[in-house]
This record gives sequence, C-alpha cells and structure tokens, in this order.
Amino acid sequence: MKSGSVVVIGSLNIDLVAHAERIPAAGETVRGTGFATYAGGKGANQAVAAARLGVSVRMIGRLGEDDFGSRLYEQLGVDRIDTSGVLRVAGPTGTAVITVSAQGENTIVVIPGANGTLTPEALEAHRDVIAAAEVVLAQLEIPLETVACLAEMCAEMGVPLVLDPAPAQALPEALLRRVAWFTPNETEAAFYLSGSGAIAGGNSITDPAQAVRRLLALGPQGVVLKLGERGAWLARQGEEPREVEAFSVKAVDTTAAGDAFNGAFAAGLVQGMPPVEAARFAGAAAAISVTRVGAQPSLALRDEVERFLLKS
Repeated sequence: MKSGSVVVIGSLNIDLVAHAERIPAAGETVRGTGFATYAGGKGANQAVAAARLGVSVRMIGRLGEDDFGSRLYEQLGVDRIDTSGVLRVAGPTGTAVITVSAQGENTIVVIPGANGTLTPEALEAHRDVIAAAEVVLAQLEIPLETVACLAEMCAEMGVPLVLDPAPAQALPEALLRRVAWFTPNETEAAFYLSGSGAIAGGNSITDPAQAVRRLLALGPQGVVLKLGERGAWLARQGEEPREVEAFSVKAVDTTAAGDAFNGAFAAGLVQGMPPVEAARFAGAAAAISVTRVGAQPSLALRDEVERFLLKS
C-alpha cells in the first residue's frame, strides 16, 4: 500500500452545534436537546479524514488569534497533520453554527472569519508543497479567487485537484476545466444543474447517471456525485457513469459525511485505488461518520473502515 501525500487548502472552523428534535422553520423557536462545540471546517475535516486513513497530510489555512484558533491548531497536531502552512492572523477564527435534528439532518451557517484572509498571494509561499502533492483537496469556504488560483496552479503542475463545491456558488468555466474530480452532494448538484431536467422539486436528483453527464458537460475532468443514503455515482470524461451503492446504517448526525467522503476518496486515490474502489472506500468512511455525533470526532480510523468493509 502506498503512503501517499495530500495537501488540503481550505477552511478551519469551530463548530457550534445545537441538537433539537427538528430543525426550526423560519421565524420559529424550538427547544433544544443539547449543545456542544467541535473542531470543524470543511478543509480541516477533510484533512483529518485523510490523515486518519494513513496518508501524509499538510494543511494550508488561516486561524484567528483567539482561543478557538488555539484549539483547532492543537487538534490538527493530535492527528499528525503538518501545520506549517496554517498561520494565525488578527481577528476571529471561522465559525459554523449547526443545527442537527433527531433524524441526523442538519443546517449550517458559516462565518468565514480568518478563512477569508487566505488569498491567492498566500498560495505562492506554498507552491513547492503543492507541486509535490499527489492530490490536492479544496472546498469553497475560502475566497473563490484563491480556489481559482489554486486550480490554475495545479493544472500547471499536473497535480490532480479534488474540489468539493460547498457552499455551492457560481464557478468560472476555466476553473472547472482544471478540476480533476468535482464532488457535489445532491443539493449542490441541483444548484449546478438547475434547468437541466435532471432534477425534480426539492433539489432531488431523479436521474443520477444523467446528472453526472450534465455535470461533466460543465468541464471538470471527473465527477463524483454524492447522494448520501443513495450512494454515489462517478465518471470521467468519455466514460459512462457508474454507481457505488450505499451502506445501510442508522444516521445520528450527517454533518461531516461529505467531508469524510472527500478525505477518504483522496486517501484512496493516493494509495493507488482505482476511482470506483476509492469511492466505495469513501462511502464506508462516510457511513461510519454519520453514526457518530460531531464533525471531526465522527471521522474513522483506517482499521475501522477496513473492518466495516469486511462486514458489508
């Protein structure tokens, strides 16, 4: 098995998590059943997910000069992530306010804080690190111009970029063409496919294979469509979409499911797995994560994923 190396450029947030029987409607107050704080941020979550699965991970990001920033920095060290690219800046650390229902569904509001200071100019200091990576992971909780700069840099260097388009926002075609793997979930895919005929009301993907084809038509070199309890579909340009079946588990918190998937997918790729096998490995990591509460606390170790796969 190859050890591999992953570089993650993305957000680091503290998660403020409220649990309730259901997610309140607009203007409604509901009684909560619990509250906790966790280390989070899509970038940090994906870095931790990959690191716990046996690959070498370096994180590039920004933290505020506050207690939350100190806590997040220490947690990355616990998971043996190289933090030489994580700098402290004046101002608050990024924050996510999360509501989780009794069914495990969630809503998330992200306040970027220090993440907003990760500029394209900041990437230049890490050019050699990015060039040496086997896979680069990015998300959209940092400035879009930084992601666009990263995509251009990865294309120049021949380094595959896995992009998690969360939170969904309009993306330049030039950026998408430079993405090796574009990995939206169902809601994000619906945003990019609006008007395509591949979705129904409520952002439901009615034809996953067609949705993957439509997403590929936007320009990325490959697409992994994450459908949660319905599994995943993937294909590269010129290929027919393939289904990766879901694992049956009882979900208690889906907050980090997508991050668990992306981190594990990158880990699988750098360890030499074919994309379909890497997606199945990622699906197992995601399935384990939804059976646990919290973002980073839910992320599995490699032996846990391997045991899960043997039993499935």
